[in-house]
Amino acid sequence: MEIPSHAGSQAKYKPYNRSSIKRAPQWERIPDELREAVDVVSHVLPFRTNQYVLDELIDWDRIPDDPIFRLNFPHESMLDPNDYATLRDVLRSGDKRRLAKEVHAARTRMNPHPAGQLTHNVPQLDGEVVPGIQHKYKETVLFFPSAGQTCHAYCTFCFRWPQFVGEEDLHFAAKDAEGLCAYLRHHPEVTDVLITGGDPLIMRTANLERYLEPLLTPEFAHVRNIRIGTKAVGYWPQRFVSDVDADDLLRLFERVVGTGKHLALMGHYNHPAELRPAVAREALRRINGTGAVVRMQSPVLRHINDDPAAWHELWTEGVRLGAVPYYMFVERDTGARAYFELPLTEAYDIFRTAYASVSGLARTVRGPSMSAFPGKVMVDGTPTIRGEKVFALQLLQARRGELVRQPFYAAFDPEATWFDQLVPAFGERRFPWDTATVPAQGRRLDLVGA
Repeated sequence: MEIPSHAGSQAKYKPYNRSSIKRAPQWERIPDELREAVDVVSHVLPFRTNQYVLDELIDWDRIPDDPIFRLNFPHESMLDPNDYATLRDVLRSGDKRRLAKEVHAARTRMNPHPAGQLTHNVPQLDGEVVPGIQHKYKETVLFFPSAGQTCHAYCTFCFRWPQFVGEEDLHFAAKDAEGLCAYLRHHPEVTDVLITGGDPLIMRTANLERYLEPLLTPEFAHVRNIRIGTKAVGYWPQRFVSDVDADDLLRLFERVVGTGKHLALMGHYNHPAELRPAVAREALRRINGTGAVVRMQSPVLRHINDDPAAWHELWTEGVRLGAVPYYMFVERDTGARAYFELPLTEAYDIFRTAYASVSGLARTVRGPSMSAFPGKVMVDGTPTIRGEKVFALQLLQARRGELVRQPFYAAFDPEATWFDQLVPAFGERRFPWDTATVPAQGRRLDLVGA
């Protein structure tokens, strides 16, 4: 397609961090107790936003309850009360050495790498770890380019938060694509490469092209699908419309599609407010014009989108604008999970109600799904079987491929918020992939993957 230039038609990207946010025009509208929380919590969890989010997405007459405000700005209850009080007091004391120690301890208690990311997902080649890669499912490799390990703004729920806090032992990154290419040569079963972060579209187009270029050669014909995980579609849609290299980015998308690859932008839309600005809709129009496909995914989050009406609007508007509803996730067991998590039964009710309200074109969406150790575990209902109320579950994706879409059941627990809080139903002692058994009383002892 002929791509018309929009360069210079929108304001330049302007980010804010913990220090510079105090210079934002909207800072004076934030009450003192919320300002303190920004300072305290953002020493543990990363904080970054931008002027577009502040100007276009947040309703400042509704703070602190506006969902986009809660998505961007830290709140006191995102930390354990004892951690918050300790960090606040240490900050006031000015003891930097103790502050660093307390911050590291708080992060460690927040399960920075859930679902075996460090212990089971990091592949090796010739006995050496391949940097910047995760390989959990046979056909899909995740790649973390070092130049893309930040975002246009940080979501406070993000399970990738360890990528942004500057601690090397919590960080995945690759400086170039050499390790990825070497790994792919030895793994022809890999059909999908997911470029992730952070947000790869924080990079200039020339940098992104450098990572993608090798994948477009005949040597990697077995890589049929290239995915790019991005929040830019919601938090900085100018990336596709008016950035200085926006047109170059769209031409790169066209080139990828022109080689016969499927290019999917995994758009992280958390609330329909992110689809309402005209520039966000124009971004989708321009992306779709390249032959790339935008797929929509988000966790269901307390305070943000725990309302079927929000999902109805998100999915129906997404379909109208050319985006494909893909996943409703369950908030991961990491970071500020206690602030955002919902009981699984409530998450399922939200999904079911929203799903029933949309047309078949939006029912491409799957969920609610937990990215747990064995795979993507979907809650498929809460039926009563043999007189016992249960969670009906299935694996949409699995470390052990033979288990995909095989139904299994867990005892119903109205308070459970994550998979490792469940036990098998009907007196069974293990789930299908377990090598450990469940004691007669209590939670599961261990989860051993294949």
